[in-house]
Amino acid sequence: MATTSVVVDESRLGAPASHPSAVSWPAILAGAVAAASLSLILLVLGTGLGLASVSPWASTGTSTTAISWATIGWVVFVAVASSALGGYIAGRLRTRWLSVHTDEVYFRDTAHGFLAWAVATLVTASVLTSAIGTILSVGAAAGTAVAAASGADAGRDPGPSTGMNGSGQVNQQSAYTLDSLFRLSPAGDLGTQPTLGSSESVREAKSEIAGIFANSMESGKLPAEDSSYAAQLVAQGTGMSQQDAERRVNEVYDAAYKKLQDAKAQAKDLAEQARKHAAYASLWIFISLLSGAFIASLMATIGGRRRDLF
Repeated sequence: MATTSVVVDESRLGAPASHPSAVSWPAILAGAVAAASLSLILLVLGTGLGLASVSPWASTGTSTTAISWATIGWVVFVAVASSALGGYIAGRLRTRWLSVHTDEVYFRDTAHGFLAWAVATLVTASVLTSAIGTILSVGAAAGTAVAAASGADAGRDPGPSTGMNGSGQVNQQSAYTLDSLFRLSPAGDLGTQPTLGSSESVREAKSEIAGIFANSMESGKLPAEDSSYAAQLVAQGTGMSQQDAERRVNEVYDAAYKKLQDAKAQAKDLAEQARKHAAYASLWIFISLLSGAFIASLMATIGGRRRDLF
């Protein structure tokens, strides 16, 4: 009896000739590219909207609190929207699996969405020059810069260390502090005529007093011998009596020291605010990334189910 062999075309039955890989990298990469592109577009849009709402003029523009909450909301929205798109595309374009248990299909779809989100996150960070790291560190860097700048200015301006800046000229606040010491009194109050006749002598006296002030700024107390010597220079430059000159020196020094302490306190306050902002930013970025991973995995399962219907 003759035997008849039947050839079955597996492609017509919807089953591939060989078992496909459980991971469809083309679908993952497609979803990742879509998510990264949408994320970039939305970040640029958010930057434009943010700059449009900020104004350097008083009583105009959006408040700082409103901008902060808007930024947080936009970051979360960008993460969710881009991850949803990437996850759905990865699930919809993935290779169709036949003869695979439903639970296994669900797991694979979830993994595809998660991998698409992971690749998109790495791509976005690379394109934006490590944007996530920059956002996390910008607050701390700004606080350090502000504290350093404020501390340097505080240590130089109220109580000048040399009275000179990099170009060799007296900076404005230091100049005002020193000029106030050598401000001439009304003619009727002069004890004697000034003896520091030349402007060069006055400049040297100011520079010397600047060094005296700077040397005692850390302790907050002007030594008696330094106060007496500085008052002698002031008396020679203004014609005041020694007693009046000492009173003026102490008053100017106390004012300069108070200004220095206020500047340091302000710098510390700004640094503390920057630290808090950096901490809040890191927490919200974590929440946005975690939300993106979840949404991408969920949308991949939805896309996969839609793919299996056709």
